[in-house]
Amino acid sequence: MRAIWKGAVSFGLVSIGVKVYSATEEKDIRFHQVHREDGGRIRYKRTCSVCGEEVTYDDIAKGYDIGGGEMVILTDEDFAELPLTTSHAIDVLEFVPAEQVDPILYNKAYFLEPEGSATKPYVLLRDALADSERVAIVKVALRQREQLATLRVREGVLLLNTMLWPDEVRQPDFGFLDEDLKVRPPELAMASSLIDSMAGEFEPDAFTDDYRAALQEVIDAKVEGREVVQPEEEEAAPAAAVDLMAALKASVDRARAARGEAPEGGAGEPTPISAARSAQKAAKATKAPARKAAEKKAPAKKAPAKKAAEKKAEPAKKTAAKKAAAKKAPAKKAAEKKAAPRKTA
Repeated sequence: MRAIWKGAVSFGLVSIGVKVYSATEEKDIRFHQVHREDGGRIRYKRTCSVCGEEVTYDDIAKGYDIGGGEMVILTDEDFAELPLTTSHAIDVLEFVPAEQVDPILYNKAYFLEPEGSATKPYVLLRDALADSERVAIVKVALRQREQLATLRVREGVLLLNTMLWPDEVRQPDFGFLDEDLKVRPPELAMASSLIDSMAGEFEPDAFTDDYRAALQEVIDAKVEGREVVQPEEEEAAPAAAVDLMAALKASVDRARAARGEAPEGGAGEPTPISAARSAQKAAKATKAPARKAAEKKAPAKKAPAKKAAEKKAEPAKKTAAKKAAAKKAPAKKAAEKKAAPRKTA
């Protein structure tokens, strides 16, 4: 790495000489504009709009448009005379809890390396800053501009994060902020369940720039004369959800499936909303078998009772029949005796 700035961290009466290095780099694949027919580079000439002449870098100055076609020209001497007290120093202003610094203010990150004999005070500041669990608010002049920044510790190195000034952060002005939109408790509960199902620990190395990798593969294939293989199409983004609850539930199930967990209603943890529904389903499920069992048992009870009644009724019928036959027999004999003398006469 190449140092882009040299100065000192002013920590009370302690001055710590440091070198500043860019802590990040963009990995975008860069292209040149070329002529489609022969691949020739497209060049741009720096020309003056007044005289039409081509201008070199040495003849270029900074101009501020004040309107009406008038321009105020500033030279390097004008910038050098600006009263920047932090032109070669990083002045520590105060120490604050890190969570009080809104991440939207962060701009660019730089590593600080101790220079010369500044290693011991550098390590002292680093360790004290780490023990305090705070970040240092500092002012620094980089590239001819005074900037607000923070100092914190990252992997044993002091990290300088330049920040935007508060008036450089735009205020959101959107119509929906004035609307009286109400979110139903079940929707909020299901959304919270979705967040829980997708919760995890942030591991930056687990994420990759798939677009850049695919683009590099296309470039390599063209260089080697290979066939360009089209990357697999990603799942299309869903359209605006008509049934918000259904979309949330489907999202919860998909998130759980991606983590190898059972979907809602399975062996996994039920959501606040599904718990009540599951209880109702369970109650219905237990009532249905009980009802069927009762229906099956009812005919079984009636059948033995009917048979027992029939068995009791059969002896009674036989006894009654015998008595009736016994009564009819003497009457028959008496009739035969009376009829006999008449017959002989």
